[in-house]
Amino acid sequence: MKTLMNFQNKTIPVYLTDTNKQAIEKLSAVLNRKLTTGKNALKTCIKSLISVEIIGSEATLHSFFERDTLTISIY
Repeated sequence: MKTLMNFQNKTIPVYLTDTNKQAIEKLSAVLNRKLTTGKNALKTCIKSLISVEIIGSEATLHSFFERDTLTISIY
């Protein structure tokens, strides 16, 4: 399933394996927290985010540059 999420004044597509609204809310909270307290590699990935894929409790963050793509836990 595909849904859209507003983050940092951008609309980002989020791909889910199941319809779980709580996962989207958790993802938004985690991204905001990591943008302020995360390491530089994670901050770079979040700033150039183009899409997110959520499988179970993990979110794969796809960035503009493929080398910056990361997977984080959202729970």
